[in-house]
This record gives sequence, C-alpha cells and structure tokens, in this order.
Amino acid sequence: MAVYAPGREYDKEQTVRNYEVVFIAAPTLASEELDAFINHAQTVIEGKNGRIVKVDNWGKKSLAYKINKFREGYYVVLSIEAEGGAIAELERRFRVTDFIIRFISVRIDEDLKRAEKIKAARRRKAPGQSEEVSYGGVVGDESEQDSDDEDYVGDEGDEE
Repeated sequence: MAVYAPGREYDKEQTVRNYEVVFIAAPTLASEELDAFINHAQTVIEGKNGRIVKVDNWGKKSLAYKINKFREGYYVVLSIEAEGGAIAELERRFRVTDFIIRFISVRIDEDLKRAEKIKAARRRKAPGQSEEVSYGGVVGDESEQDSDDEDYVGDEGDEE
C-alpha cells in the first residue's frame, strides 16, 4: 500500500462492479459494422480485466426525439463486470466514435444487492405462513370495534 497523504493509506486495488451500458448507434450503420463495434467493446473491456456478461441487441428503434438529424437508432445494452477504469475507457471510445449517437453507463451493483436482500428475506419467511394482509390488528382476532357494534342500537329505535 502506498501512502499518498499524511496519515492515510490507499489501496490501489479496485473492486469489480456491475454496470449496465446502453448505447445508440446511427441507423446508417450496417449490422456487420455494429457487430464489429460490439466485439471491439468486448476486447476493450477484457483488456482492462473485465468481462461482458450479456449483450442485448434491441435492433433498430425509433427515437423519442431527433438526435443529430436521426429519428431512429440501433439500441444495444451491455451488462458488464469490470472496474471503473474499464468503463471510463469504453465511454472514451464512445465519445470519439462518430456513429454512436448517445450512451449511458449505470452502476447497478447496489440495485442487485438490494434485490438479493429482498429475495433472501422472502426465502427466510416460513413456507407455511400465509400471505394474508392484516388491517390494524392480528389476523383472526376480533377487534374491539366488532364487539362494540353488538351493543350499539343506533338511530333505528329513536324514530317514534
């Protein structure tokens, strides 16, 4: 570990995180060129000790608004496990590539962690328990309001 500031030690090792990268390519691009660019992105990520978990090519879709005089674009979603430096390099490549219209990179490991906690809580719940919803009291227990209703006469007896 190297010391960069007095009294503080920094670990140079970065952690591998999960990212979802979505980019839109120009509609004038041939499908072979798009596939070649996706393979190029994969080599960039693998060169930085990361890996592409999933490539989801949505194909040509219409855009919500005009971007660089285009009304359509090829949407591609990449699920990546890598360090932040690999994503920064991929974003740099997106910026200098002319046929990439838009891109966004989102770190999703917190969302995956949150979803895993919810799944674990559901698994811990006993399988014999029912999914009944209780409204203000214990399920199956008569509340005080029900017992008070028996004693209530109401306005029916006052009409003489």
